[in-house]
Amino acid sequence: MTDSRRTFLSAATAAFTTNIFTGNLKGANDKVSAAFIGVGRMGQSNLANAKKQENLVVSAVCDVYTPNLDKAATQAGEGVRKVRDFREVLADKSIDVVCISTPDHWHAYMTVEACKAGKDVYVEKPIGVTIDEGQKMVAAARKYKRVVQAGTMQRSAVHFQKAAEVVKSGVLGDITFVRTWNAGLQMQDGIGNPVNGDAPKELDWDMWLGPAAKREFNPNRFGVDPKAFSHFRWFWDYAGGMMTDWGVHWLDIVQMAMDEKMPTSTVALGGKFWLKDNRETPDTLQVTYEYPGFLATYENRAGHSQIIHGSGGGILFQGSKATLYVDRSRYTMIPERNSTVQPEEVKATDSGNARHWANFLDCVKTRNKPNSDIELCHKSTTTCHLGNIALRSKMRVDFDPAREYISQVEARKYMAREYRKPWKLVV
Repeated sequence: MTDSRRTFLSAATAAFTTNIFTGNLKGANDKVSAAFIGVGRMGQSNLANAKKQENLVVSAVCDVYTPNLDKAATQAGEGVRKVRDFREVLADKSIDVVCISTPDHWHAYMTVEACKAGKDVYVEKPIGVTIDEGQKMVAAARKYKRVVQAGTMQRSAVHFQKAAEVVKSGVLGDITFVRTWNAGLQMQDGIGNPVNGDAPKELDWDMWLGPAAKREFNPNRFGVDPKAFSHFRWFWDYAGGMMTDWGVHWLDIVQMAMDEKMPTSTVALGGKFWLKDNRETPDTLQVTYEYPGFLATYENRAGHSQIIHGSGGGILFQGSKATLYVDRSRYTMIPERNSTVQPEEVKATDSGNARHWANFLDCVKTRNKPNSDIELCHKSTTTCHLGNIALRSKMRVDFDPAREYISQVEARKYMAREYRKPWKLVV
């Protein structure tokens, strides 16, 4: 590293301890300058949806893996700047918003530092790997008065919004049980068992690890796969398995429809009963949540293809008068016997992705809270963390939503994690 580059990064890092936001709000016709940090498969998807917005210009793309960086730069178009160190992006005062689509273990640190640097943020779900990280992300958004949209884009899909309105209307009767799930038959060798070795020369492995524990490079921990979303999701250092990767989507809609209530108790059982690969997170999982007035479940199954309601994933709001089924393709009303509720099916008109970006950029201008405001996704992500905490601690976990506090002392250790030096999460 050259002396000039060391000086630049040192100055940039020092700036993160203060709020350097200039207070220049964009006018109705001004373009928002955006940078995309983490441009793998999810980052490139966000880039594609962001480019559909007329009031946004892509100024920079950033990644520690050169093939992804080069591909995203081509996708972004002529004039985009390629950056390997995210701190350069955050130190650039010409950047208005950042999109963070890195592995989950980086979400909290980058979001907090972006808020300090006066940027508005679109951050992928789940928002972090611990409850403590989410708390700090919410605190940073409020302290520095930033708009922070989380990537739970289903909140912006019209049919999910209508389904939530149906639940809130009371037409289903008394809802005492909600079921959510993902299921399917996977090849038993899963992601395989590659040995540790040297990282590819195109990857800065130490920077990829960042605040996570120092580990030897393993192809599955890095997890880039042209046919799948990255496999880092199946290792506790970086993520929370299917519970946080998919469970957060379904449980986010449950909480959206049920007046943003959070669970007060959680129990979980699960393990690796089918797959023979080197992942750490379970392939079979059953989590039960007790909410005020109802129970909800999340289950994941990788060992068989028998699915519920004809879908490998979805939500069933089960009421005394009718059940409402919803997934990404539709929602369906299923009346109880002798009910006056009429059957109904409404198909999805869009995925919500482009609408989610439009909502975010509108809030950048208006300073309103977005559809998936960071506090809402913190609550949904926390619910998923509680499932993993109950599983890993082998305890029933009692939770106070108002104080965000776990009663069981032995389970509390999973609420936070130690950051590897020199990284430190400070609001």
